[in-house]
Amino acid sequence: MAAAPLSSLDPADIERVTDLATRAREASRRLVLLSRADKDDALHAMADALDAASADVVAANTEDVERGRASGMAEGLVDRLTLTPERVAAVATALRDIAALPDPVDEVVRGSTLANGLQIRQVRVPMGVVGMIYEARPNVTVDAAGLGLKSGNAVILRGGSAAQSTNRALVSVMRGALEAQGLPADAIGLLEGGRDAVRALLTARGQVDLIIPRGGAGLIQTVVTESTVPVIETGVGNCHVYVDSAADLDKALAIAVNAKTHRPSVCNAAETLLVHESLTGEFLPKVLAELSGAGVTLHTDPAAGSAAEAAGIPHVAATDEDWDTEYLALEMAVGVVADLDAALAHIRAHTSGHTEAIVTEDRSAARRFTTEVDAAAVMVNASTRFTDGGEFGFGAEIGISTQKLHARGPMALPELTTTKWIVEGDGQIR
Repeated sequence: MAAAPLSSLDPADIERVTDLATRAREASRRLVLLSRADKDDALHAMADALDAASADVVAANTEDVERGRASGMAEGLVDRLTLTPERVAAVATALRDIAALPDPVDEVVRGSTLANGLQIRQVRVPMGVVGMIYEARPNVTVDAAGLGLKSGNAVILRGGSAAQSTNRALVSVMRGALEAQGLPADAIGLLEGGRDAVRALLTARGQVDLIIPRGGAGLIQTVVTESTVPVIETGVGNCHVYVDSAADLDKALAIAVNAKTHRPSVCNAAETLLVHESLTGEFLPKVLAELSGAGVTLHTDPAAGSAAEAAGIPHVAATDEDWDTEYLALEMAVGVVADLDAALAHIRAHTSGHTEAIVTEDRSAARRFTTEVDAAAVMVNASTRFTDGGEFGFGAEIGISTQKLHARGPMALPELTTTKWIVEGDGQIR
């Protein structure tokens, strides 16, 4: 789909985005002058304000959840949308965790002194104005605002319309906290309006420095295709768990069940289980029974289907589409493979490049898997659920990039910066 030309957009939407971007740019110029202490104090103030406003935020969120359920929203998406008092406390804690992280701004990436005496260094600097387009996940509203502030960027947030009331409440609380700290509220902006408003943001080249989409395949593809502003692509998560012939079967059972059922509505949940054919006698029926008992609908290939049938485990035949599906629900495709080569071939054909896992005690098999699998994260004897900025020790993440330029994998503070070269001399000429 070609990007919509500015001339085809509603002038009101262009004006709305231009106003937001102009105010965000001015705010970003103030943010770049802040010390780490200033930014950390602001993050703590935002966290305290969210705690204090928890009841109001939950009330606004209840409106969105009730509206979502009334419209037939899938329960997995309702779960992503829902904020409880505990979840509000968790996002506030995430802001405090961000405050505890090192400030990436002004970090020296590399430097040297040339033979002529020139001192050169490459340092991290903020991107400037970052547009964030995402679906109905209110925690992203807070994470993006916090990571933007810590990295010195102003953010323009465009959340899914299903979270409209929640996002208004969250942004209002955080903007108020910034003002109370004497900082520009416009460091956090909320874009409302319809599709033309989103297209106006995507085509605001020169006003917005970067767009980060976070959501399903349709949203991400639309942003990548239509944007004239540079985009960091965060991808969908068609994640696989491969249980090798040399696997510790207790580990394999725990990892497969956790990867699918711990929180099935997120992108690092496993969507496909591949099992070595030598394990179809004992292990496969056991893991299928555990998954089915946890409420997982099993989409099986013929071999896995036979094992399920023999054990009396409910299942449906997998279609070609199932192997490429990010279910984001208690559903999983299950296949039997002849060996590691077959597992690697299957993953190459169907991976989204997010996270792939192998369970094996064979070090050579693990090395082959980590070397040959092309993904942002590769797990050995661990659940796919660990691909997460918080779990990696980065604090709250802005997204998980599946592209290969600038950022790949969980994106946190350093990935929200670019660099500039600073050269200091003493009269040298060339």
